[in-house]
Amino acid sequence: MGIVAEPALKPMLEDPDDYRPNSRLALVVDPGGPAGRVDSFCLIFEEVAAGDRVPLHTHPMDEVVLVLEGTAEVTMGDSKYTATSGSTVFIPAQVVHGHRNIGAMPLKIRAVFPGTKIEIRMVERNPAPGTEDKPPSHMVYDARTGEFWQV
Repeated sequence: MGIVAEPALKPMLEDPDDYRPNSRLALVVDPGGPAGRVDSFCLIFEEVAAGDRVPLHTHPMDEVVLVLEGTAEVTMGDSKYTATSGSTVFIPAQVVHGHRNIGAMPLKIRAVFPGTKIEIRMVERNPAPGTEDKPPSHMVYDARTGEFWQV
């Protein structure tokens, strides 16, 4: 068990499928949990810059997104929704989803995952410079160690 102060958010420069240099992100796990434990939770702190979008993707686990500030256009499957400050978005496993900041200010969200390894199958991309010709990837991100690998 542990308590984590609000983490420092970093620009999104490392993911070749979700390159958003104006948006910022940090992943947090329980610092008191054992290193091999995967049944803990992972929390993503994110500020999505005005006009930026999280590309469509899926996960094999459920996700909960809390909108703290701003307005998002959320895509789930073939439907689009508007989520504003105070909204909670429940995303079932395997549902194609993504969101876009449709406001003028940063969209501040928290995403909660039931585990510390996040599997992501990208459906579309915000390609990093020089990777525009690459197909969407399928990868696992270990929030506890910071490692990621292709599936």
